[in-house]
Amino acid sequence: MDRRIERKLKVAVIGCGGIANGKHLPAIKKNGNIVIEAFCDLIEERAVKAKNEYGTEEARVYTDYTVLLEKEEEIEAVYVLTPNKSHSIISIAAMKAGKHVMCEKPMAKTYKEAKAMVDTAKETGKILTIGYQNRYRTDSAYLKSACENDDLGEIYYGKAHAIRRRAVPTWGVFLDEEEQGGGPLIDIGTHALDLTLWMMNNYEPECVLGSVYKKLGNQTNTGNAWGDWDRDKFTVEDSAFGFIKMKNGATINLEASWALNSLEVDEAKTSLCGTKAGADMKDGLRINYVKYNKQCIEKPALDAAGVAFYDGAAEEAPDIEQKVFYNAVVNGKELVVKPEQALVVTQILEAIYESARTGKAVYFE
Repeated sequence: MDRRIERKLKVAVIGCGGIANGKHLPAIKKNGNIVIEAFCDLIEERAVKAKNEYGTEEARVYTDYTVLLEKEEEIEAVYVLTPNKSHSIISIAAMKAGKHVMCEKPMAKTYKEAKAMVDTAKETGKILTIGYQNRYRTDSAYLKSACENDDLGEIYYGKAHAIRRRAVPTWGVFLDEEEQGGGPLIDIGTHALDLTLWMMNNYEPECVLGSVYKKLGNQTNTGNAWGDWDRDKFTVEDSAFGFIKMKNGATINLEASWALNSLEVDEAKTSLCGTKAGADMKDGLRINYVKYNKQCIEKPALDAAGVAFYDGAAEEAPDIEQKVFYNAVVNGKELVVKPEQALVVTQILEAIYESARTGKAVYFE
């Protein structure tokens, strides 16, 4: 048995809203080796509440992240859990202040901002990772192992699924284009695209053709899961679709919606087609292939135990995300979500919006 005592990692959390309380803070608390020494939010009451629930008695509260970065010299890492507009600004400032960064997805509103984050990480030598926690699900981990083992062969077609029928987030700044940079495409489409690119291990797009719609956002009888949205504040798309051709000839279709008249609902899922086999997450993880000249479907029993992709028993994805970040900072272990990969996700999402705006395909060098 390994009896090493892991040292504590002192961190600060910037942004104490929904994603902090819904994902990161509970997972950090469960980890036990990550100690939150400072909390920052523009709304002081939110930072105080987070400190009382997840911080030490000595934890400090700030409303200005620049003051936090200036005063908190002992903090090693910062969680950037703010609206998309400030991801790049705060992450870059944190790395220049000598802190490692876990930034919530998407990486940034624009490719230029995301590229500046990658460049800063290289210049400062600081760790930067992005919160694509769906990579850590048991079905994702199993499928990634199958892809790495060449079980699917050459994966030349993929579909990234992020379709909700009526589940528009009506809180916070989700409907604000200026703060977020977009709607379902940049919010949940980013997860599906990240999964698909990661499985294919393909980060070289050649061109993108996109369509973006706001067809339902002006309606009033919405049937929305979280109550009717305010159509006057709905400044983003309600659905978006992208056709992505990669430089090696592979093709990806991306579909994203918060509101769509569709019964085919899938979120944070991928479908893959290879020369040896295919896979999808439509009804649990299914791998399809031909054996002895017969069509076969394999459905791994993922709820029975952990998977070999990670050590130990099966854990929740946000918990594994924290463990990976901790081990990267403290023990020098490799990141699972690399900033260069997240950069390509942002590049493609931006191209879909640009293509939809101009009516033309966007080509990359």
